[in-house]
Amino acid sequence: MVKTVPLSAGNGGEENSELISRVFYKAFKNDILLKSEDAALLDIDGKVAMSTDSFTVTPLFFNGGDIGKLSICGTCNDLAMMGAKPKYLTVGFIIEEGFGYRELEKIVRSMKKELEINGAVIVSGDTKVMPKGTIDKVIINTTGVGEVNYEGISSNSITEDDLILVSRDIGSHGATIFTAREGIELSSNLKSDCASLYPIVKALLDERVKITALRDATRGGLSAVLNEWARQSDICIEIDEESIPVSQEVFGVCEMLGFEPTMLANEGTFCLAINRDDAFRALEVLKRFNENAQIIGKVTDAHKKRVVLNSSYGTKRFLDTPTGELLPRIC
Repeated sequence: MVKTVPLSAGNGGEENSELISRVFYKAFKNDILLKSEDAALLDIDGKVAMSTDSFTVTPLFFNGGDIGKLSICGTCNDLAMMGAKPKYLTVGFIIEEGFGYRELEKIVRSMKKELEINGAVIVSGDTKVMPKGTIDKVIINTTGVGEVNYEGISSNSITEDDLILVSRDIGSHGATIFTAREGIELSSNLKSDCASLYPIVKALLDERVKITALRDATRGGLSAVLNEWARQSDICIEIDEESIPVSQEVFGVCEMLGFEPTMLANEGTFCLAINRDDAFRALEVLKRFNENAQIIGKVTDAHKKRVVLNSSYGTKRFLDTPTGELLPRIC
């Protein structure tokens, strides 16, 4: 058996079948997938949510996760942010010729673990192998379908009745990827926050918390999410800088390299707009999962479609949407 993925494994023939059966079917085997139809027939009643995303990251393996974990968390988290339980996923792999089977199997095992956390299954997939040098190792696309358990969550419905929360400390994924890629060695426990968020959302739903909006703060970080919300709901969001949870490790990286923690990517951190009556109850639920969860701001009508950062010195400034490419290949 070859130890790397040959170019012929993408041609639909015997090598392609061997790759699928040895790596993908072995990990994702279920009754729907094993039918090997052109499309999966799914048994879902009621309203469903659907999301798709492609994942590319350097390095492929990092402290706290890898591209496989990232690909499942990313799509399942997008479904969870709409109050949906992830159920069915499709996956597409684009693999560089010569990529090692051992590394591929490690990636797939990570995916399998996150699927189990979400209670979801892979029901369809595709594999392409590209000539060496035409892509950077592996690109993964995942599409997910989820069953909506809580209707009405929308980033277009935020009002002055809501407070803004964050589920944990911010910026650890972006800081981890950057330091790993640049070979910066730190004497700290810095690791990515990459994680599946559905268990936290389910806990909020079980407590019947009044949720207005949820959004995972991935590329562009907290700044991007808050600015999107301000524009979509035609509101002003005022954030207290001292309330934003930032770990010492992330703060140190930002101080050293001149980054803004609010603009660093996350892969297991989300923002919440919660009705004032339920905000502190929501915070109690969030703290069961991470003690750094915090209420960080409120909605006002001071500057429509803008985010205002209130500093610890009593000054105010606009928190703008990130521009340029701070961290390429982070997710």
